[in-house]
Amino acid sequence: MKESRYFYVPDAARQSALPADECAHAVRVLRLKEGDELFLMDGVGNYYRAQVTEATSHRCGYEIVETLPQERQWLGRIHLAIAPTKMMDRMEWMTEKVTEIGIDELTFLDCQFSERHIVKLPRVEKIVISAVKQSRKAWMPQLEGMTPFKTFIRQPREGRKFIAHCYEEIPRSYLFDELQKLSDGSHASTVLIGPEGDFSIDEVREAVDAGYISVHLGSSRLRTETAGLAAVMMMQLSKPDNS
Repeated sequence: MKESRYFYVPDAARQSALPADECAHAVRVLRLKEGDELFLMDGVGNYYRAQVTEATSHRCGYEIVETLPQERQWLGRIHLAIAPTKMMDRMEWMTEKVTEIGIDELTFLDCQFSERHIVKLPRVEKIVISAVKQSRKAWMPQLEGMTPFKTFIRQPREGRKFIAHCYEEIPRSYLFDELQKLSDGSHASTVLIGPEGDFSIDEVREAVDAGYISVHLGSSRLRTETAGLAAVMMMQLSKPDNS
């Protein structure tokens, strides 16, 4: 049985050809030809079964045969805001994994103790697209570049907001327990994860004053990228079964 080939095409229903990067992969690597079947993902909840109508080195045209609306694989809205590590490859790994698991929005935070203040968003976007195709996600996560911590916590947020930190002098709850208190799976959740040196204690207090709930992620002290992955897993697992 031939494996189905998936391609990310924003606004696929209004287009007639694959984007340049996807075209190169389809024609030069997979060697698709006229008449071959492929599936398109528009990033906003739809798959499309399509057929190749033209295959050249510079263009891979298609015709949509069937529209396949998808149901969301999780309930609520999952937003992770995290301070990137000095070694960006670790953030890229985390970005790939949280995309595969399922996330709606990922924001990079610039905090007092941050060691990295610049993120090349186009590179991160390519990793997200690859992970979306790999995991067959019908929704593309929203990416936000470096955002000052104070700016972020002052912005209005849907649902409940949490800040994870390691300061024992500030009362904390277990994130998963807090998430379980949501009466249904429709609520949005935002979790803040600090840099490798943690948030400053003043930042934690500012966030709590802005309505964020002080939480921890368990008894282990986690690296930043592991903490981000753990938080997304908790947000996923806390949602009730939609079956």
